[in-house]
Amino acid sequence: MYGWRGRLGLIVPSSNTTMEMELHDYLPEGVSLHTARVPLRNVTEEELVKMNALAVEGAKLLRDAGVELILYGCTSGSFIGGKDYEKRLEMEIENEVNVPVVSTSTAVIEALKMLDAREILVVTPYTDEINSREKEFLEANEFTVLDIRGLGLEDNQAIGKLEPYTAYRLAKASFTDEAEAIFISCTNWRTFEIIEALEMDLGVPVVTSNQASLWLALREMDVMERIPELGKLFTEY
Repeated sequence: MYGWRGRLGLIVPSSNTTMEMELHDYLPEGVSLHTARVPLRNVTEEELVKMNALAVEGAKLLRDAGVELILYGCTSGSFIGGKDYEKRLEMEIENEVNVPVVSTSTAVIEALKMLDAREILVVTPYTDEINSREKEFLEANEFTVLDIRGLGLEDNQAIGKLEPYTAYRLAKASFTDEAEAIFISCTNWRTFEIIEALEMDLGVPVVTSNQASLWLALREMDVMERIPELGKLFTEY
């Protein structure tokens, strides 16, 4: 049986071509991944809000697969409404399907807290508008955003085509000694290949949307797995 150790349900934007692949490549033996999609083509506030309105329908389909946990795999979609928006979204879905739910934004917050990182650098593929919303969200959760830099992209397919080295180079260019961690935001941006190298080169923990999502989902499913390639979060916590 697939998923004898745990079945993880994942809701992703319809244009996301990265998150499933990264999670599949690093899932521990015995954990299976089952995906539903909700419509999104461009990372704008209007489209994100419309997408979130359909999250419950995606969760109902995942419930049919007998998943033990549902991960809402969109960073911007789960912070776009400000502080506690991700918690309200999780509760709305959970109340409808009676399956535990966590979102990427919750995972990022929990990961940064676990790493005891309060002063952070943030790099994203997003526009300035979405970056402003993300900065507000993180600061409302008591993090100090030393700097946030984006690539100005709205087209989510274009984000999915970015090579991992773009995240590495932007993070390195943004780095200052005051930073206690670097957060690379967006579940459609490939990052898994560069986490270990970036931590080694800069000497601080690296948190990415997909890494934090996988970390929290596995913890919630009581699957404790060390994955050295995914950085300090997966080797020490």
